[in-house]
Order: sequence, then structure tokens, then C-alpha cells
Amino acid sequence: MTSRLPKAFDASLTDLLGDGWRTDTDTCRDYGSDSSKRGAPADGVAFPVNRDQVHALVHLCREHHVAIIARGAGTSSTGAVIPYSGGVVVSFERMQRIVAIHAEDRYAVVEPGVINADLQAALAPYGLFWPPDPASAATCTIGGNLACNAGGPHAVKYGTSRDNILGLVAVTGRGELITVGSATTKDATGYDLTHLLVGSEGTLALIVEATLKLAPLPPQRASLRALYADVGSAASAVARIMAQPIAPSMLEFMDAACIRLARDVGGADLPDAGALLMIEADGDADNLPHALAALTRAATCDGLLALDSAQDAVASAALWEARKALSPALRSMAPGKINEDVVVPVSRLPELVHGIEALSEEFALPIVAFGHAGNGNLHANILFDPDDANENERAHAALPRLFALTLSLGGTLSGEHGIGTAKRAYMADAFDGPTLAAMRAVKQAFDPDGLLNPGKVLPD
Repeated sequence: MTSRLPKAFDASLTDLLGDGWRTDTDTCRDYGSDSSKRGAPADGVAFPVNRDQVHALVHLCREHHVAIIARGAGTSSTGAVIPYSGGVVVSFERMQRIVAIHAEDRYAVVEPGVINADLQAALAPYGLFWPPDPASAATCTIGGNLACNAGGPHAVKYGTSRDNILGLVAVTGRGELITVGSATTKDATGYDLTHLLVGSEGTLALIVEATLKLAPLPPQRASLRALYADVGSAASAVARIMAQPIAPSMLEFMDAACIRLARDVGGADLPDAGALLMIEADGDADNLPHALAALTRAATCDGLLALDSAQDAVASAALWEARKALSPALRSMAPGKINEDVVVPVSRLPELVHGIEALSEEFALPIVAFGHAGNGNLHANILFDPDDANENERAHAALPRLFALTLSLGGTLSGEHGIGTAKRAYMADAFDGPTLAAMRAVKQAFDPDGLLNPGKVLPD
């Protein structure tokens, strides 16, 4: 591949990174795509091994006006790490050190390339864990989790990445190495730049180190599976569960279409129902039965068809079989899928699900909804055949209607996937002009040349 990069820049990166600088066609193609199935080739891919190399790299990119796209494991579903305008993709896969685990203070210091599951394994002997648990935990990185403010099923009790961060070291688009936050759980000193950078998708700075807030690993878990006659009954149960003092550690929702898929395609042992809730409690042996009893009472309401409980790991795994069967079932149903993680207030869940059902009928496409009910965060999956021009057109026509429905219910565009390019055009619907102007002012302050992940998050 003939490089579009200045020769002096290419030579400087070779001197700086050695074999950590690649411009061959295969690497530039492979690191130019993500799980959104979108892609564009990078002009070069950098594999720094420490913060000093990242710092120097950003200075060189600014000197030669070369775009910089930070990359974790490429599990983004919104096109957030695709170099549409070329430039340098910075992969943090060689920065995988767990720098320190301070069990007594419940925090860990890590580099951005640490895999989520590897961190959990390292923390387990200390009786600790880092709560964010996205579905891609086995492959996704801590840096990517922080960049997109990833969550997962346990966010209902423990919060998202933004709720479990104490401090960061990062390199801004100005090429300045900054340290924000602290190792303390209380901090009222200055502006809260830590939480500003989390969720900014690499548009403000490149994270080179993170101080993570840890939680005690619960000694036991128990599960409930509740089937309801309709969505309204399930949503009423969600509201009751979230209003009482015992917080569930997970609260997952599946609509009727998901139930049929999990049973008919995934092989799960499920009867027909209008909606399903998967509820988990965690705690010690003395308190767990009381928590499970409280959640059972809250889940019991008009419309409840059946409620099963599991008090040990084996029984819980059997109850969760339906949820695990769902993703393979979706893949078998249609070759194309638009998966959007919209969020509404919990009380508006019935309206969201009924609205999704109406969109499915109007556009003659399967649209199935499941997700993190306790946060009002649903994954709406529009299923279609990309090679069928008519279906493709209908699927993409349904998408803005889904976002309009969500916003009309007081919701927001994303709960954990972020904006990337997939939702960028809808930011002007979600925020008014002055709010977007304030966001652009922040972007200008951190990245005056617009080199960090250009074309992402903020609309033109």
C-alpha cells in the first residue's frame, strides 16, 4: 500500500515505535473495522507500549496534522473506532499491565489495554471485582469500556464504567499529559474531568492509565425468572422492584418475540408469555434469602404467570438458559441486525415496547427488544436482509423512528454502546443548540486541531 502519510512522519514513527509501527495493507485494513461491520483502512497502525510513546505520538500527529483514532479490541457496535478519514489507529493492545491492586483501599491501577475478563481474574483472589460487565467482557479492554462508558447487566446495582472510575492519566489532543481525579472515593477538588473523559469515545484525549474503583465480590448469587401475560405487567413489576429497598444485582427483560426466539430457535424451555424478567440478587448466606423474598414480593403482581427461583449456581444457570439462547437465535433469524441500546425512564418501558411492536408491524420487519430493565435500557434489534434492497431501506427508515420514539418518552440515544458514527446524526435531536455548542467548546479546548477521532459523536 502506498502511504498517504508524510515521509518524515513515517520515519519518525518508525524511530519511535520500531515494530510497533505498521503501514502494510493487511494491518491497516484489519484495524480499520469493528463489530459494527463497518470499515475503512487506516493509513498506519501504532502499537505503543507505554505512556511516553503515546505522548510523543500525539505530538508528531499534531505536528503533521494526522488524525488519531484510539482503539481497544474493536468491539464497538457504533463505528466509533473506524478511521473514515484515514490517519493513525492507535491500538493499546500492548499496554496490558495491571500496575497495582490496592485491595485495602479497593482500587486498581491499570493500563488501557487490559482485557476486562483478565482484570476480573486478577481481582478474584482479593475478593474484589470491577463491576462493568459488558457482553464482550472476554475480549473488550478497560480503555474501550471507559471510552464508551460501558455497562452490562450488573449496572442496575453497581453502575456503569463512569460510576466505577476514580482517576485517569490521559494525553489530550494538544499533546499534553494530564492527570485527573485521585485514588480517593471522595473528591471535591476542581472540575470533574475524570467523568468528562469517560464516555467521550476518544474525541478528547487518549487514556493511558486508569484508577478503577473496585467492589467486594459477592459470596453468593440467586436468581428468579418471572413470566408475565403482557409487557405492562412486567414493567409494573420492574417499577415495584426498583422502588423497594433491596436492589437487584441484575434485572433483565425479554419481550414476547424474544421468548419465542429463545424457545423455538435457541431451544430454551419456555412457555408462551407476553414478557419475561430475569432477576438476580447477591449477598452473603444470611442476607440472600431475605433479598430474594423481597424481590419475589415485588415481582408478584397482576399478570404474573409463573415465577421460578434458583438458590445455587447450577440452578441459576438453568434459569438463565433463555437469555443465553437469545443471541444465537437472533443471528439465525436474519443476516442483518441493527442493534440500538436506547434508554427511557423505567415507568415508560411499556410505551417503549409497545412503540417498538408498532414499528415492527408498520415496517414489516422483526424488531425484538431485550435488555437491562432496571435501568430502562433496552436493546432494540431490527432484523433484516442487507442484500434485499427493500428490506434494507425499511430497516434504515425504522431507525430514526425508534430514536424519535425514545426521545419522546424522555429517553436518550444510548445507555452503553455510545454514539460513534451510527447515532451521530441524531445528536441534534437529542440536544438543543446551546448544549451542543457547549460540547463543541469542550472539544475545542481538549483537541483544538480536531485530530482525535474526527467525525464521531458530535454532528456537523
